[in-house]
Amino acid sequence: MTTVASGPAASAVPVDKGVGPLLRAWRERRRVSQLELALRADSSARHISFVETGRSRPSEEMVLRLAEHLDVPVRERNALLLAAGYAPHYRQTPLDDPALDALRAGMERLIQGYEPYPALVVDATYTVVAANRGITMLLEGVPESLLTPPLNAMRLTLHPQGLAPRIRNLREWRGHLLAQMERQIALYRSEPLRALYEEVAAYPLPEPEPGAAAPGDEPAEPVPYFALPMRIDHEGRTLSFISSISTFNTPMDVTVAELAIETFLPADPATVKYLHSLTA
Repeated sequence: MTTVASGPAASAVPVDKGVGPLLRAWRERRRVSQLELALRADSSARHISFVETGRSRPSEEMVLRLAEHLDVPVRERNALLLAAGYAPHYRQTPLDDPALDALRAGMERLIQGYEPYPALVVDATYTVVAANRGITMLLEGVPESLLTPPLNAMRLTLHPQGLAPRIRNLREWRGHLLAQMERQIALYRSEPLRALYEEVAAYPLPEPEPGAAAPGDEPAEPVPYFALPMRIDHEGRTLSFISSISTFNTPMDVTVAELAIETFLPADPATVKYLHSLTA
């Protein structure tokens, strides 16, 4: 088990514009009309218009209600409240705070119970908070320079000296990861996340190492994958994994809201057999 303390992702939302322009920006981002938002929030289009133009100051309850119906991230809801002149509603507890002991212990039990399959926990900027032995197995051979804390899952995966040279379908998997980051940037508007995206997107596509996989390891017939797999070479074999990401429902803390548990499900019987042989 690897545990690393993580820091918060900085918000890119300015709070000096007033709450009206910020709410309008979120509404337009979600492509919702004033009338539609008013119906969802049990208000009127006239009141929504007054709030957005600064002619009316919304109550704290109204700010939270509008943010809920616009699916505004928890961190940005605090920014809206500050812009409206209210105190933040959602606390932000450091992950190493004793108040989150039960949460950390539960996540560790969860990913340990997933072994021998890989699983890890990351924050909003893909800093690795915890990882199990399945992840450690995949990282064998990665240079120490990339394994110095804080570890970053995107950097480890896409760096030319990281896992990238061993990923058989790197172009597809890289495209999937970059698209995932683009969606998150649009949702969170996080400058640290954008900086990470620009860094990893600029990595050159590495040439596969000669002899990285045994020449006869491909199945005679293509495996009918039900989702895009990550196909990665390990010890002369090609392992295939389907990724699944879980987050917490209705979080009341910024730190908790930005945690994600990623598990890698074996995508074919050969991968299942090999991973279980390691534990045996």
